[in-house]
Amino acid sequence: MGKYFGTDGFRGEANVTLKGEHAFKVGRFLGWYYGSNLSGYPVPGHRTKVVIGKDTRRSSYMFEYALAAGLTASGADAYIMHVTTTPSVSYITRLDDFDCGVMISASHNAFHDNGIKLVNRWGEKMDDETIALIEKYLDGDLSGFGVEGDDLPLATGRDIGQIIDHAAGRNRYVGYLISLATLSFKQLRIGLDCANGAGWMIAKSVFDALGAKTYVINNSPDGTNINDGAGSTHIEVLQRFVRENQLDVGFAFDGDADRCLAVDENGEVVSGDHILYIFGTALKAKGQLTNNTVVATVMSNLGLFRALDEAGIDYEKTTVGDRYVYECMLKNGHCVGGEQSGHIILSKYATTGDGILTAIKLTECMLGAKKKLSELAAPVKIYPQVLENVRVTDKNAVMEDPAILARADAINAELGGNGRLLLRPSGTEPLIRVMVEAKDEATCRRYVDEMAALVKNKAGLA
Repeated sequence: MGKYFGTDGFRGEANVTLKGEHAFKVGRFLGWYYGSNLSGYPVPGHRTKVVIGKDTRRSSYMFEYALAAGLTASGADAYIMHVTTTPSVSYITRLDDFDCGVMISASHNAFHDNGIKLVNRWGEKMDDETIALIEKYLDGDLSGFGVEGDDLPLATGRDIGQIIDHAAGRNRYVGYLISLATLSFKQLRIGLDCANGAGWMIAKSVFDALGAKTYVINNSPDGTNINDGAGSTHIEVLQRFVRENQLDVGFAFDGDADRCLAVDENGEVVSGDHILYIFGTALKAKGQLTNNTVVATVMSNLGLFRALDEAGIDYEKTTVGDRYVYECMLKNGHCVGGEQSGHIILSKYATTGDGILTAIKLTECMLGAKKKLSELAAPVKIYPQVLENVRVTDKNAVMEDPAILARADAINAELGGNGRLLLRPSGTEPLIRVMVEAKDEATCRRYVDEMAALVKNKAGLA
């Protein structure tokens, strides 16, 4: 990815690596771009409209106002959805014909980080070409923009943009989620861990409307407690809560609620891999699994692929990142895909991962099959998996080193069909991720330690 934007937007520590002026300039660019010939979209008399949502971080307000200021200075109208989820911004962008959408969030990171996520007019993650132009502008490079002077033109008079309250969009998204459920959740005792994040109001209101008896934790955001010992990155909190309250199922979301992990009635974790299997088999049983294929990433557990083989379901593996999962689904017409971390995409209903949607559809799978979640997940036998991040100075040097590659091939041969080694460069940090799956953790640990030591000892590495 680029200098500023990674696979999940422009992310960094608020007022350290991601500053208010960055947000202002992103707004300035977007407001100008969608009214220019460069975008390929302008229509005579068209006024650019951009919708903005944010999570509960203290700095989200600062970035919201900075983005809105930049947009209106360039002549665009900024529609404010206030605290809402990433998938709601995606949904409203395409529903209400916005030129693009912006979500202010650093997802599962701690509160001191924040991020700017962009979606196009179809609610999909912004294309790399547009991101590259934004990065050029952030660096002060206006070459090829077709403008005079040392900055983009400012709107004046009646052309200055407006800031418009769009809380109604969030409410319509809630209505949309409720409409997707075809069964009543009455009598179900459902736990929700909202991570003190963007889904803290939406999730409960949806499950209440569907008739569930909801038990909610971590739904009191104060600007600094988002993801703090809460949500999908701290699933043990929900596990304990489900057991203590004898709930039927629990769902944990991350800070912007675009992913979901589940906990079964026994308090056991049901990962994104389990969820992919459950959705895949349920859709296949209804004759609705297009191409008989589920899309996963290279980091999905070997147990998922074994279970899919047993169920007679094909699969494709992509690079890590929900954007790559979606691109594969879009290109090949697949209807379900996702990541082990709980980013699940159901293309019939959404263009991005949606944690609350995932929770609704997983509950429907339980009701439709008249089975407990533990029964639905049981065919996926998760292999022990050990991951170590090794800090390096040159990721390419590692991934092209003959000795490292040769030993990696040898380890995979030694593991045979009972495990695998995966070496992967991080998309956002100077790290090589060393992951081993095998039938026991001791084997995983032995091979991870060996490969990590080999990576560290290579010349040019930290």
